[in-house]
Amino acid sequence: MLLSTSIAAMRQPVSDGVTGPRRWRLEQLERLERAIAERRDAVLSALASDLGKPPVEAYFELVAVQQEIQLVRSRLRRWMAPRPVGLPVFLQPGRAEVIREPLGCVLVIGPWNYPFLLSLQPLVSALAAGNTVVLKPSEHAPATSALIADLIQAAFPSTTVQVVQGDGPVAQALLQERFDHIFFTGGERVGRLVMEAAARHLTPVTLELGGKSPAVVLRDADLEVSARRLVWGKCLNAGQTCIAPDYLLVDEAVEAPLIQQLSARISQCFGADPLASADLGCLVNQAQFDRLHGLLEGARSRGQVLFGGQSDPSRRRIAPTLIQVDNLDDPLMQDELFGPLLPVLRVNGLNEAIERINQRPKPLALYLFSKQREAQDQILQRTSSGGVCFNDVVMQVGVPDLPFGGVGNSGMGTYHGEAGFRTFSHERSVLRRPFRLDVPFRYPPYAGKLPLVRRVLG
Repeated sequence: MLLSTSIAAMRQPVSDGVTGPRRWRLEQLERLERAIAERRDAVLSALASDLGKPPVEAYFELVAVQQEIQLVRSRLRRWMAPRPVGLPVFLQPGRAEVIREPLGCVLVIGPWNYPFLLSLQPLVSALAAGNTVVLKPSEHAPATSALIADLIQAAFPSTTVQVVQGDGPVAQALLQERFDHIFFTGGERVGRLVMEAAARHLTPVTLELGGKSPAVVLRDADLEVSARRLVWGKCLNAGQTCIAPDYLLVDEAVEAPLIQQLSARISQCFGADPLASADLGCLVNQAQFDRLHGLLEGARSRGQVLFGGQSDPSRRRIAPTLIQVDNLDDPLMQDELFGPLLPVLRVNGLNEAIERINQRPKPLALYLFSKQREAQDQILQRTSSGGVCFNDVVMQVGVPDLPFGGVGNSGMGTYHGEAGFRTFSHERSVLRRPFRLDVPFRYPPYAGKLPLVRRVLG
């Protein structure tokens, strides 16, 4: 049996109003915060075991969850407060408001690339909104999955949160259950399966997917700063970041100097032998390594490798690699790379870059390096993406009050901060009318007042 406690039993505390009060929600956040603090070192070890994460990168996952808890705790009273809505004159006296209520029992399916952060961050939002949660961590990060299961079991009764571990068939079995919301982070292929399963129960979904996020570098960009930030964002977690720059669109006037700056920055960060660097993570499993290594070898055979290209199958490591690409039909431009390979595609200015971007599905993130406000406005007006960041990469995710999510093939729905609270809440419309109508209208209230009603309604 997958679940130690049934979905119906987990939904009951919500139906009974147990999870409604703010004090209950704050108590759950405190339980989670204490459990994380007690296992800080174990989290770092699990992430190192699963992904070879350097301590600084692993620590980021811890800190990000803790910051989300602190933000939610400080804003929860305001988010829970009913929002008054004005009444038209023909409905007065009365009072209208919008209240946010829990959805019920929700399912969170986490990914393997940030297995701790991206499993627990949605959990924070779901609990803050007053839901109970079934959490399915990724089987591709087994050490972190086991740690999350231990942490949750110690912190919560199974009627509040329970963890289910397992592979694809386990996830498929879970999706046969009727949840009140499904939150999935992962790839587009599995996202389609999640949405298909949810449709059978008309269950709403949030899909945090990904895609090929482009970075455009124009001729007026500060190349040294651009290279530094691009290398950091691309090499974070060995490139296994959904909002990492997936490929570069570089103005032909600065292509050569930018490649020189990128190469120099990679050497500065990872040394002459990147595979020996303690700051370079590993690919999550052999299948991922084989996929990326095959793309790398194909590019090498075509003479496209500009810099890097070293690999170590025994440790599932690939050095940060720059690869020249001439068109969108190149094998490296077909799917999201999710690794330390960075294709560089030459363009003749911003217009061509925008044309290239719009030839592909809408990405999760879009980056532009340029000092021109006009160029930034053109990107906003003529493209669509989950988020945009100018003159940096990845950092948009660090703004607590910015909603995070995709559009089109890169996902649907948002979370982080209040966006996450709203995702796991139902906004319920409420109208209150008194029995005695102290107005000069006969009932119905517009009787005999048609000219007045016409003026009010326009």
